Amino acid sequence: MAGRPFKIPESVLVVIHTPAREVLLIERADQPGYWQSVTGSKDRADEALIETCVREVEEETGLVIGSPGLPLAALRDWQFSNLYEIYPVWRHRYAPGVTHNTEHVFGLTVPAPCIVRLNPREHLQQAWLPWREAADRCFSPSNAEAILQLPRFLPS
Repeated sequence: MAGRPFKIPESVLVVIHTPAREVLLIERADQPGYWQSVTGSKDRADEALIETCVREVEEETGLVIGSPGLPLAALRDWQFSNLYEIYPVWRHRYAPGVTHNTEHVFGLTVPAPCIVRLNPREHLQQAWLPWREAADRCFSPSNAEAILQLPRFLPS
């Protein structure tokens, strides 16, 4: 990886959802058919997880957390994380010998489904789905499990 630093094996997963439990999924450009929530690694070891969330959501969807229509309070740390084995297809992005990543889970509530601006180098298309259907479509078991936790974080 000449010129590019290795990825830090600590990341965020941001489940973007509406109060009605509709969940945004985006399809990976490097693995068509792989649907997921917004994810991304820290850029620096000392980067706050909230900062990682804000950056990744904007990079991947164009949504600006902290803007008038999407206040920082809409982002919630769900207070759990997953340790998972990095898929071999992506392991070259990490330092030699790194095989696992810690993923911190957050939720971002938006008022209603909206069209997001995808980065075409990263994602091909988007879909807003009912939460159970979204969980079923995710390629990542940890992403699917996070979506299944959504009802715990919404008012009854």
